[in-house]
Amino acid sequence: MMNIYMDDMRRRPSGFALARTTGECLLMLRSGPIDVLSLDYDMGPDDFSGGEVAKRMVLEGLFPREIYLHTSSLEGRKEMYETLYPAVPASTLLHNGPLGFERLQEIATGAAG
Repeated sequence: MMNIYMDDMRRRPSGFALARTTGECLLMLRSGPIDVLSLDYDMGPDDFSGGEVAKRMVLEGLFPREIYLHTSSLEGRKEMYETLYPAVPASTLLHNGPLGFERLQEIATGAAG
């Protein structure tokens, strides 16, 4: 399974495919099963926000096994969380914050988590 890191500026963590736009992220989500998804909110002036990705995930039922919200935008994190929380299936873990160091290490080394 693939892991996706959606961010227009930050470096891709090891073990993740990088989506530099919301469109790339949605294409990846639609392409098959996703293990971990980490979302940014502010995706630049010429793109939609992570809030739009969250809305489309809900509308299309595009839920990975785990979702992290690594954005530095407090309002953006709140919007994404409030969109996703009521809709996530029991099989999806929703984290209202970024991946921690230990979880990043597990993903980078391919350890089960």
